[in-house]
Amino acid sequence: MTKNNPPPSPHEALERLREGNQRFVARLHSETASGLERRLTEIPPADRQSPVAIIVGCSDSRVPAEFVFDQGLGDLFVIRVAGNVVAPSQVGSVEFAAEQFGTQLVVVLGHSRCGAVQATLDELERPTENRSRNLSSIVDRIRPSVETLLETDLRDNPEELIKHAVRANIRTATYHLRYGSPILEQLIKQGRLAVVGAEYCLENGTVDFFDGVAETP
Repeated sequence: MTKNNPPPSPHEALERLREGNQRFVARLHSETASGLERRLTEIPPADRQSPVAIIVGCSDSRVPAEFVFDQGLGDLFVIRVAGNVVAPSQVGSVEFAAEQFGTQLVVVLGHSRCGAVQATLDELERPTENRSRNLSSIVDRIRPSVETLLETDLRDNPEELIKHAVRANIRTATYHLRYGSPILEQLIKQGRLAVVGAEYCLENGTVDFFDGVAETP
């Protein structure tokens, strides 16, 4: 769907998903499946899973973690929310995966030009009275990590401002996971969990692991 095309109706979108799932199932059981499609058959039994990493990512439709990291079904435990913010439900999901499956790596995956981060910067400069309470809950979680940037010279350079703000927001999320949960903090102290921050570049597809990598065992 291009920028100028109208979005499909709910019915059209649902049919597209149904047809896509039918193609997926057909390829999953095809003897002529490609290498990528064959990998999809190598999934754990339905009664268990053992993901190699937990990904706390943004809901942006251009950043699907399984594609970004070239992983198959069952390889990643993915938690997605706009702005890759860390609220109690995200912390609980990470705790669940780390304890239930023994997964030892958490990656907070932000991305360049994040719309939620930009919306927060816009809100700080031009407050919106009509913003919904639910959207405000996302903005309010991003706000502390970026508002001090508006007190620097970056305020006059929008391109650099969003770059720094995206990374500041990722660092805030990784910090919250490392020190905002007694369960995760204990696992980290025992060397059974590492939390790192990364940024996906929409322009070229690369992922830069820039936060917490040195502490990863």
